[in-house]
Amino acid sequence: MGRRETGIRGEELARELLKERGHRILETNYRCSHGEIDIITWQKDFLVFVEVRSKKNFQFGTPEESITSAKKGRMRAAALYYLQTHENLPPQWRIDVVVLELSRAGNLSRAEVIENAVGEE
Repeated sequence: MGRRETGIRGEELARELLKERGHRILETNYRCSHGEIDIITWQKDFLVFVEVRSKKNFQFGTPEESITSAKKGRMRAAALYYLQTHENLPPQWRIDVVVLELSRAGNLSRAEVIENAVGEE
């Protein structure tokens, strides 16, 4: 399983995990001039922008350690752009990170949802 396949598998697992936790998936792989948001959901009174990080090799750190400050800035900018260009959204929003660790065969060994992982700065 290559890097792209790991990412695709991770996003599938993340969608399943989020649905189990009461999220309603609105969009996946949203792209704009500011960047990409992997998954956008609605959970209770929150619009949730989700970054999915999946890894099967931890030589360079855990999945959550791979999010740089530059990436956080792009995530915030993309989220704000989404909020400005869409209507009828819940009043509250946050950026979560779904962390997935996979075995070499692609089986899930760890899954964690980190709520409000990227603050407004």
